[in-house]
Amino acid sequence: MPTWRIGQINTTRTNYSMAENQGKTHQLDIQAQIEALLFVAPEGATVSQMATALGRTPRVIENALEALEADYSTRGIRLQRHGAEIRMTSAPEAAELIEILLELDATTRLSKAGLETLGIIAYEQPVTRPQIEAIRGVNSDGVVRTLISRELISEAGRAEGPGRPILYITTAEFLNHFGLASLKSLPSLEDELVDENNNNGENEPEMLKD
Repeated sequence: MPTWRIGQINTTRTNYSMAENQGKTHQLDIQAQIEALLFVAPEGATVSQMATALGRTPRVIENALEALEADYSTRGIRLQRHGAEIRMTSAPEAAELIEILLELDATTRLSKAGLETLGIIAYEQPVTRPQIEAIRGVNSDGVVRTLISRELISEAGRAEGPGRPILYITTAEFLNHFGLASLKSLPSLEDELVDENNNNGENEPEMLKD
């Protein structure tokens, strides 16, 4: 009769448990596996990271993400892309319900100068403060600081040239505030000009969380 040591028994049980869990993982389809990875990665994950974790090709991951996006289009979850990172977010249509649940009733309006500056950065990024001021025609130091404090924009290195000014880009928080899936969801500048001419500036600034 074989003699088993405690350590051998524990190792055997651990190996069996790992094999059992791996078998359960393979019972999930690729979309479910990706969903699980994104659920535990609040800051997002790249296609490359998920491909490595799942032992799949980036193309397989992209196809599964497209299927997930189509599935989520009628649900309360969306996939958001910021640069190479992808993460799960709530649907923008559910914003009011979430604010009620989490008691997020403290809101503030972004000033016209803030919206104007944010719009320039969104469409021209990466962009420097001198470039922003050249377009706006006024000093934008204070406005830029405010947008940084609200985490709507962030620094993205420095530009080449005299003084090497700081470059600014929009953040994932910017996408959240405006309910955008990615920067590709931004309306075209032509559409914005048409809306501005039709509204004659009557629309109030966008509501943003403080």
